[in-house]
Amino acid sequence: MTGTINFGTMNYKHLHYFLQVAKLGGVLRASEQLHLSPQTISGQIQLLEEALGTPLFTKSGRGLALTDVGRMVLGYAEDIFSTGAELEAAVRDHPRKGKLLEFRVGVADAVPKTIACRLIEPASQLPEPVRIVCREWKLDTLLGELAMHRLDLVISDAPIPSSVSVRAFNHRLGSCGVSFFATPSILASCTGRFPGCLDGAPLIMPAEESAVGQRLRAWLQARSLHPRVVGECDDSALAKEFGRRGMGIFAGPTILERDIQKQYGVRALGATPEVVEEFFAISVERRITHPCVTAITEAARNELFAPPARRRAGRASA
Repeated sequence: MTGTINFGTMNYKHLHYFLQVAKLGGVLRASEQLHLSPQTISGQIQLLEEALGTPLFTKSGRGLALTDVGRMVLGYAEDIFSTGAELEAAVRDHPRKGKLLEFRVGVADAVPKTIACRLIEPASQLPEPVRIVCREWKLDTLLGELAMHRLDLVISDAPIPSSVSVRAFNHRLGSCGVSFFATPSILASCTGRFPGCLDGAPLIMPAEESAVGQRLRAWLQARSLHPRVVGECDDSALAKEFGRRGMGIFAGPTILERDIQKQYGVRALGATPEVVEEFFAISVERRITHPCVTAITEAARNELFAPPARRRAGRASA
C-alpha cells in the first residue's frame, strides 16, 4: 500500500462495513450482523484500506484490533453516519402540507405511564397531522431499535448505559422528587413522622435495576430505615394498582402527587427531594430537528418539570 489517500475512490458502503467490524470486534460477528459472508466483508475492508492507503486493523488473537489510524477513522465514521441519520430524519420529518407525519417513540418500561403520556402529548398538538406509534420495552432493546432507525426517540428514566454501544445522544428533560402513597388503612397503621414511619412498614419497591429503585434503596439504607418489602415491580402502574388494593406503600413522582391520589384513592404519606427521578429523551440527533422531539423537549423543560412559579407565569402569559 502507498501513503496516498484517495478520497475519490472511498465507498461509504465500505465505511459502513468497517464501522460494524470495529464495533463488533471481528469480521465473523459483522458478517452475521450484516447477513453477508466473511469473505465479502474482508474484501470490502481491504478495498477501504486501499482507498485510504493505510491498514485499519491488525490481528489480535482470534479477533481484530484497530490501528491508530483505524481508531481515528472510527471517530469520523461514527460522526458521518450520525450526521447522515440526522439528514434523513430532517428530510423525512420536514413539514409537508397534507401529509401525515409519523412519530415513532419508545418508552422504557421503568417510566411511569402518566409521565410518558404527558411527555408525548405535545407531539400530538402540532399544527400538522401526526400519527404517534408507541413501543414499550427494556431500555437496551429500545436503544437497539433506535440505532436501526426504527424509532425516532426513546424516553427513559436514565441516560444511555455505558455498557450499550449505540451512537445516540441524551437530551435531559427534567427531574423531580419522590412521594410515598398508601391507602387510609395502611396510613392509620403507620407510627411516627415521615420518613421514620417507613421503618417496618409494608413497601412495594421499584425494580432493583431501575434508576429510581437504586436511589430509593440507597436513601433508605442511609437513614437506617428497614421497611418490610412486600413486592417489587418493574411496572410502576402495577405497583400503584397493588397499592390501591392495600398491599403496601408505593412511591411515585412528586409532580404527579395530586393525580395519583385522585386516580388511585390513596393519600400521600410524605415526600423527599433526595430520591430523584430523572427523565431523558434519547435520539440519534445531536441537534434536535424532528418537530415532535422539539415539542416534547420544550414542553418538558418549560412546563412539566419547570419550577411551580415558572409554570404559573407561563400559564398567565399564555
